[in-house]
Amino acid sequence: MAGEKPFGVALRGLRQQCRLTMEELAEASGVSVRAIGDMERGRSRVPQRRTVVALAEGLGLADAEREALLAAARAARAARPTRAVTGTAVPPRSVGDFTGRGPELARLREAAERACAGVGVSVSVVSGPPGCGKTTLVLKAAADLAEEFPDGCFVVDLHGVEGPVDPGEALLKLLKALGVSDRRLAQEDPQGRAGLLRALLGERRCLVVLDNARDEGQVRALLPAGGRSLVLVTSRRPLTGLEDVDRLALSEMAQDEAVELLRRILGEERAGAEAEAVAQVAELCGRLPLALRVAGNWLTVRSGWSVDHLVRRLADEERRLGALAAGDVRVEAAFELSYRQLTGQAGRMLRLLSLVPGPDMTAAYGAALTSTGVFEAEDVMEELVEAGLLQATFTGRYQLHDLLRLFARARLSREAEPGEQEAADDRLRTWLLETAVIAGRWYKPKYGAPSSSWQGLVPLESAEQARAWLQSEAPAWLAALRSAAHRGEHTRVVETAYAMEWFCDLWVHWGHWPEVFRLASEAATALDDPYMQAFHLNMYSWALSCESRYREAIERAGEALDCARRAQDASQQASALAQAAWAQAELGEVQEAADKSLASIDLYEEADDREGWLGAMFTHGSSLRLLGRAEEALIQHKRIIAFLDAPDCPVSGHLADIYRANTTRALGRGYAVLRRWREAADHYRNAVVQSNRIGIPHIEGSTLLHLGEALIELGETEEARSCLRQALAFGDAADSKDLKTAQKLLDSLPAE
Repeated sequence: MAGEKPFGVALRGLRQQCRLTMEELAEASGVSVRAIGDMERGRSRVPQRRTVVALAEGLGLADAEREALLAAARAARAARPTRAVTGTAVPPRSVGDFTGRGPELARLREAAERACAGVGVSVSVVSGPPGCGKTTLVLKAAADLAEEFPDGCFVVDLHGVEGPVDPGEALLKLLKALGVSDRRLAQEDPQGRAGLLRALLGERRCLVVLDNARDEGQVRALLPAGGRSLVLVTSRRPLTGLEDVDRLALSEMAQDEAVELLRRILGEERAGAEAEAVAQVAELCGRLPLALRVAGNWLTVRSGWSVDHLVRRLADEERRLGALAAGDVRVEAAFELSYRQLTGQAGRMLRLLSLVPGPDMTAAYGAALTSTGVFEAEDVMEELVEAGLLQATFTGRYQLHDLLRLFARARLSREAEPGEQEAADDRLRTWLLETAVIAGRWYKPKYGAPSSSWQGLVPLESAEQARAWLQSEAPAWLAALRSAAHRGEHTRVVETAYAMEWFCDLWVHWGHWPEVFRLASEAATALDDPYMQAFHLNMYSWALSCESRYREAIERAGEALDCARRAQDASQQASALAQAAWAQAELGEVQEAADKSLASIDLYEEADDREGWLGAMFTHGSSLRLLGRAEEALIQHKRIIAFLDAPDCPVSGHLADIYRANTTRALGRGYAVLRRWREAADHYRNAVVQSNRIGIPHIEGSTLLHLGEALIELGETEEARSCLRQALAFGDAADSKDLKTAQKLLDSLPAE
């Protein structure tokens, strides 16, 4: 029987019995000729079960012979000698409740396959912040891959964070584990031992885990120059000084993986009974594996306590890190070890970065906080990246994990000089709001580009750069605006919101404009400035209408009208009437809307305010269409286009583009009411191009919907289908009502 012979002998006998060459068996089984030859000669590992099954199928074996070949493989695996030596290097262990990390394990498996084939790099560095599960991941991979490396799997803990192992000592451990005699070791100097290790790893097929490396110098002498061994290195640092290595950056777990880990620790019954609380614990732990395991173990020991009780303890930010402790395992201690190794500059930077109010940041934030240049701040922040305390993303931004933020904030409170925290916070808030003002003014007709004397930490050399900054940094400058309002910095709040007057049209569905202009109107009230009260109440009314809160919009417009009359400002009175008219038109109070918008037009003309006049004309034309007076509406909207087309038009640039796109779409709607579908479709197409060019996704999405409707009426179903799909592709950037209508129309079309 094959099971009584060594696997290689059994395989060769069966192949010869079937009268197959190695090439023919390789073609039939999908196993390479080289692998088959190595197995038959006993010069390689015993294959995994799936490989043996493939060979059996390629040989066309009967059931009995197939089982015998599988038995021979099992016997060979069981007889394989252990290569770990007590007191030197230890065999890999794996955590029983290991969860998730599928893509990361796949990356390491691919690295093993390349190493076994003798192609590609033979070293992989797994780096990441404290507690992200680097060691657990690598040990899991080592346990899974052990059969791929028949000459042994070894783990050396380098204790890199605290009490690092000397590289020479680690080198000796590995050489002894590989069977090198003391006599031979005594004959070699450190350089000779490093060469000996490289030679052995190059000749054999070993898997070596170098866990918890401090820096490049600690591992450089332990790495192979090639061959078919694989070395997995874990470190809080990315070890950027190492050449020709594969790198895997690890961070927190995905939310579903974090919840699953807690469920495995707690048990399905207990976790299922408080599923929502378990999800909250995962979030409060920042989905950091170490924190999750501590929280899970904490609950396991205190089996009489509910998961919700832990949620309440962790909800207190000042106590959260202290609560994440179980026995001698403390999340805070893991952070502390890395923190102690920082230079003074880097430690201060980490502490101050805890003041950043957004989820991520650029180097400009560090510069503002420390009152340094951007490049200088970037260098210090890169030191934090190297220490594993700050994460750098491929977009050029930096992220500070939530728990590390709490750690850094606690150190700031404890270690900052008197007044240092408040001064840094003031610098950051001032920079954010001043930059927001400069960026917003790109879109205000009387401002535009910043003056040549302005020196900022970020480039704002075009409207596009200004828009990108306002949108990407919105969480931070909004938080700064809230803080300024809370501190009573009324002038700064009013000035910031005032700069957003026309930019907000490009980002209608941001969701925070009502708050921005509410804060500004309250600040203007505190300043007792009736003009600014009227202005910001009008903008507040606009923002409420954008969110379909029309009754509230009418109330704010009424308050704005009173303030504008007190300020004796005709433009703001006109704006209040126009805002109320828009909201009333949406509520179906169309005649009132037409009357107020007409009165608004007169007031704007009296004030010679052509920007406002365009908006009032637009609203009046839309009201006329809703009243069934479509021909008059077309005339009104054509007047707007003629005004914009005039060579001496006082309105230009971004503002003119917005009005042109909106009015062209309104003309399409007017022709649609008259069932002049071809003219409607032509105007809609023009409006799509215009809104796309200036980047107004909610207008472009709405126009594509209306174009789809017109094309359906024209019988041009395929183009209509394409337009509706494009409208749906805008997702959250489009109006939710438009999305529902587009989906309904798309579903009503005949199948393709």
